[in-house]
Amino acid sequence: MSLRLFLCGDVMTGRGIDQALPHPVNPVLYEPYIRDARAYVDLAEAANGPIQRPVSFDYIWGDALQELEHSAVDLRIVNLETAITSAETQWPDKEIHYRMHPRNIGCLTAARIDACALANNHILDWDYNGLFETLRTLDAARISHAGAGNNANEASTPAILNVAGKGRVLFFSFGSTTSGVLTEWRASDTRAGVNLLNDLSEETASRIADAMRQFTSGDQQRGDLLIASIHWGSNWGYEIQREQIMFAHRLIDEGIAIVHGHSSHHVRALEVFKDRLILYGCGDFLTDYEGISGYERFRGDLALMYLVDVDPQSGQLVSARLVPMHMRRFRLERASASDAKWLCNLLNELGKPFATQTRFSEDNSLMLEWR
Repeated sequence: MSLRLFLCGDVMTGRGIDQALPHPVNPVLYEPYIRDARAYVDLAEAANGPIQRPVSFDYIWGDALQELEHSAVDLRIVNLETAITSAETQWPDKEIHYRMHPRNIGCLTAARIDACALANNHILDWDYNGLFETLRTLDAARISHAGAGNNANEASTPAILNVAGKGRVLFFSFGSTTSGVLTEWRASDTRAGVNLLNDLSEETASRIADAMRQFTSGDQQRGDLLIASIHWGSNWGYEIQREQIMFAHRLIDEGIAIVHGHSSHHVRALEVFKDRLILYGCGDFLTDYEGISGYERFRGDLALMYLVDVDPQSGQLVSARLVPMHMRRFRLERASASDAKWLCNLLNELGKPFATQTRFSEDNSLMLEWR
């Protein structure tokens, strides 16, 4: 009996997507070049055709919803890369600020999201009031979260997810300054903020793993599964820093079942280390970046659903099915066979140093294989 998880990268439902939803926030932006969030809707429409607004809450997930139902997933976990707030005071001296109106929370409940990672470089875009409203809105919607809170203790506390008959998943969220998280966003005993890593040293990995284990029940029969979700690394490029690899390996050595890495705008390599899964960069999943040019060769418009089966007792990876999706008109569609094969070839090339590869299936999904 395995536990099946849906994992993905950045879910950014703010800015242009928020403007397409039923309850858009004030569209004013403080970016260097674009001052109105509706301009991102215009860019998407110019690229792929008209978006009939307002869209329904389930619209943005598109074909992903049917895939989630068909796959009988136990838990649905995302990195939420936007504040959920109507606050009007943005974080000063920061170029990009994402926000979604709290009344649009239905776009997360429509997908029955179980937990969100919050330790990223956009959760405090609308200052502390924006963070507080985000936390209240998620709590009211009964969506678990980790990685940010009213103090350091709250920010480092996991989302505890009970799966009937299969035990508990303890989901932790960490931010790294390598992904652009501001050092002043670090939560402290007396200040709200994010669960920020000191660095990506192996010593820090051992320290946080020890802290994570403190939350386990101690009952081996319960099968507490530990997931470390980490916002780290650059937005573009396929290189994975050696310190990230060593950090992830140390976490696995210390008993962490899955390292769920994100921040890159496109898919990066994945590894199976000692029979445990490491996702170095899941790529964007939902964004309003359609029509923005400059990095086309990375195919940021392609996303992956990571459908992961693990042994709930040992944390070992049983299987991983990767479902390629394509973002068009702010909606996820199943990727074409040619796009899915492109991702398959890419992951096979990126996986060579890690002895991983993907096998193309008839339904255009990819099955992970490892040695």
